[in-house]
Amino acid sequence: MLGPAEVRRLAEELGVRPTKKLGQNFVHDPNTVRKIVSAAQLGDDDVVLEVGPGLGSLTLALLPEAKQVVAVEIDPPLAERLPRTVAEYDPENADKLHVVRMDAMKVTRADLPVQPTAIVANLPYNVAVPVVLHLLDELPTLRTGLVMVQAEVADRMAAGPGSKIYGVPSVKLAWYAQARKAGSIGKNVFWPAPNVDSGLVAFQRHEKPLSTVDKKRLFKIVDAAFAQRRKTLRAALKGAVENVDELLRKAGVDPQSRGEQLSVIDFIRIAEV
Repeated sequence: MLGPAEVRRLAEELGVRPTKKLGQNFVHDPNTVRKIVSAAQLGDDDVVLEVGPGLGSLTLALLPEAKQVVAVEIDPPLAERLPRTVAEYDPENADKLHVVRMDAMKVTRADLPVQPTAIVANLPYNVAVPVVLHLLDELPTLRTGLVMVQAEVADRMAAGPGSKIYGVPSVKLAWYAQARKAGSIGKNVFWPAPNVDSGLVAFQRHEKPLSTVDKKRLFKIVDAAFAQRRKTLRAALKGAVENVDELLRKAGVDPQSRGEQLSVIDFIRIAEV
């Protein structure tokens, strides 16, 4: 496991200075990475996808618990150093690690040496939701996930209809999976310490797709419904679809309701008609 001294030593060796552009905040507390891995509830046969492994703190905790770990890292020096770090600290599990040097937002099935069943990651705050949605869309083998994100983002991802924080991330994630909050993480376990607390979000992919409706159409409706939260659905969807009142009535949705009142199933009914 990597503690504060090891993290600083590795960073100094590589000449790495965490950047806001890449959302780099390295975890240096072993108890925190143990907490994350425990919350992920991995099985011996799980192939874990880790996005942004950084210096390897979480990677070292994942390897003994998983069948294999695929680490996707955009930063070349970090990607190059990770296999050596694992070989130094956990040689018994070093052969379980695969490092893919690329942007997670561009990852496709063909880019990965093995297909992952779970994602466990400390995600950069600025791209957390797009990364999760992209990977769930692109990698059908992903069954479960446990991600650490900004606390506010975690709340939004796991929110349900009727909540003030329920919105686009909540509905789009619900299209793929059932999500829940799985814990809170303080600032001081990171280097450098971020300005906000973090939260853990766990999700389980639906066993069957919720609908065969076109996802692009559905997401277009969701985006429009939340573009101006105070607007009724009648007003919000006016520019996105024709015959709004008739459409909403056929879907069994009140035209005077607002986006935050609708579940993903309600949005699916609108998209279907």
